[in-house]
Amino acid sequence: MEMDSPVGPNTLDTQGIVGKPVDRVDGRLKVTGGARYAYETQQHNVLYGFVVEASIGKGTIRSIDTRAAEKAPGVVLVLTHRNAPAQGAGNHREAQPVLTSSQVTHYGQPVALVVAESFEQARAAAYLVDVKYDRSSGKYALRANLKQARVPKPSDAPAADSAVGDFAAAFAGAPMQLDVTYTTPLQSHAMMEPHATLAMWDGDKLILHTANQMLNQGQQAIATTLKIPAENIRLISPFIGGGFGGKLWVNADAILAAIASRKLGRPVKIALPRQQVFHVTTHRSDTIQRVRLGTDPDGRILAIGHDVFSGNLPSEQTYEGAALQTRTLYAGANRLTRHRLAPLDIPVASSMRAPGESVGLMALECAMDELAEKLKLDPVELRVRNEPSEDPEKHIPYSSRHLIACMQEGARRFGWEKRNAKPGEVRDGHWLVGMGMAAATRGNPLRLSKANVRLDPDGTATVRMAMTDIGTGTYTILVQIAAEMLGLPIERVRIELGDTSFPEAAGSGGSWGAGSSGSALFEACNALREKLARAADMDPATAHFTDGSIASGEQSRKLTDLVGAGMDADGEIRPGRNNKDFSQQSYGAHFAEVGVDEDTGEVRLRRMLGVFTAGRVLNAKTARSQAIGGMVFGVGAALHEAMTLDARFGYYVNHDLAEYHVPVHADIPAIDAIFLAELDNKSNPLKSKGIGELGICGAGAAIANAVYNACGARIRDYPITLDKLLSALPVRA
Repeated sequence: MEMDSPVGPNTLDTQGIVGKPVDRVDGRLKVTGGARYAYETQQHNVLYGFVVEASIGKGTIRSIDTRAAEKAPGVVLVLTHRNAPAQGAGNHREAQPVLTSSQVTHYGQPVALVVAESFEQARAAAYLVDVKYDRSSGKYALRANLKQARVPKPSDAPAADSAVGDFAAAFAGAPMQLDVTYTTPLQSHAMMEPHATLAMWDGDKLILHTANQMLNQGQQAIATTLKIPAENIRLISPFIGGGFGGKLWVNADAILAAIASRKLGRPVKIALPRQQVFHVTTHRSDTIQRVRLGTDPDGRILAIGHDVFSGNLPSEQTYEGAALQTRTLYAGANRLTRHRLAPLDIPVASSMRAPGESVGLMALECAMDELAEKLKLDPVELRVRNEPSEDPEKHIPYSSRHLIACMQEGARRFGWEKRNAKPGEVRDGHWLVGMGMAAATRGNPLRLSKANVRLDPDGTATVRMAMTDIGTGTYTILVQIAAEMLGLPIERVRIELGDTSFPEAAGSGGSWGAGSSGSALFEACNALREKLARAADMDPATAHFTDGSIASGEQSRKLTDLVGAGMDADGEIRPGRNNKDFSQQSYGAHFAEVGVDEDTGEVRLRRMLGVFTAGRVLNAKTARSQAIGGMVFGVGAALHEAMTLDARFGYYVNHDLAEYHVPVHADIPAIDAIFLAELDNKSNPLKSKGIGELGICGAGAAIANAVYNACGARIRDYPITLDKLLSALPVRA
């Protein structure tokens, strides 16, 4: 099925299992240790690899002495650029060549792999590899290299620039103007499960148990890198312990394990220690964002401009699309967005936790708060006055948009009317208390996905696809869809995911996972329903499926009487004209209350509410969990998270979870998330929209705006830490 037109009424509209807060069907496996992750996969005669990282930011390997390591106990191979095979090249999305030359392009780049009989032996021997370098001067800090920034030209992302009307003239002539610059830091995904792979060969067939979010794409990237046919590669990843974009692409652990396993004729297992994850894998670039808003005296936007600088390796075109949401969120006839990419000699920057919008809204939504104060308008009212009637740049209708409803319901539930607009006026002992809000939006993509569903004689339906579950609840949602469509209890549905031997799927990422995979399953179930109806000599259009039976009129047949030795069907979903004819986003509104200690500058979140619309909610419990998780990420982005770069060496100083601060339980009080009822019949057959990344979008800005309302300190350099607040706090009388 291609989404070329709106979908009509369908089986899911009957308010059955889909949408209910069903417990995770994989929950028991996870809490009892039955869910096997990549590194936990057991294999006989396995070897262990440990990566040796480059200790310079840029230069060449002058010499590499592996003799001591090779003589160490248990060591069977030391792999370097001298004995690694030739590999295919490409950007980080297309290939992951490693150990291909003496060139060092960034700190932490793998320069050797030690393989031994145990992990401990490999790790010990890795420290015996003696590498000497010739250093070159490198470009490490974004701000110091803005003059070299270029217009990125990615092949698989929106154009870097957009322009509508005459922004310069409109901004210059606007009665009210705001021109502010915000910065966001380098960030790491910090998922629980480190990157890990177990590689083995069966003749010329490669099998990888690996932590990867998009298996079919990973299969092709490995084929390109190793120069072998994609059909000779099988990726298996039924459970992933978090990804947040850090496992979208193939990483060095997979390629190195595959190469070593082939050389040695034995399975090889590699897990990157936490400290290596920061330099060997991807991260989010820092950004410098200039936002310009020009309005009439009533606050209606006449000109809106958003300029963004981010950085990446010179070989990459991936940029942080922090101005993308500015193209569609608010009305305004004159518009300008521009992205520039500075070439930097630090590890690859790539997708992380709602790339673009999550950091872009931290600038745009705080700028809107600043504008509201200048205009003496309520921040909600300012946004309502700039609600567009159509996508302001594409000039096409929205598939559905209920942002105003989210803001108004959130304001009502949060008690927004009690907010004192003047900063520093509300106290609770030595705490200054403030409220802030921000809008949320995230794109709603649909990607090619396929599924197979089979009904066996025992009445069990089995679903197979190469989809992944990164902890978001995909297994459970797919069970609900299949059970609803086939009229089966959920315990009679089995879901098998995470294997490229199953039908191709989009994978988990970009908030497209549930909608794409669920739609493919919906179509497969429709096809199976039709087969079953014809086997029962019933009209598929009038047949009803319930309690393991099919019924039409006075007739009723058990499904197990119709399937013989088993019956299956395939389904497929593809994006179509709807993607071009309608502007598709999910929406929400965040409200936050914080306390700022007037003496120390400590910030404490007191409570937070998110109100969202994202089409049909497929599981009320997992959807709420996803939204709250995203909001916690927003707390981290506003108050905690930042990788500290040593700009002399291109080195992340705080490359572990002891020093890379993320929110912990003590940081998170009462957070709630609710979803307003909505169906989007232009999105997909499920009438759902993406949820996974919506919660983080705008969440950090709401907290930052609350901090300003509490104490009057407007911090535009994230995260908002004590050192920045202390110097900006008003002096007490």
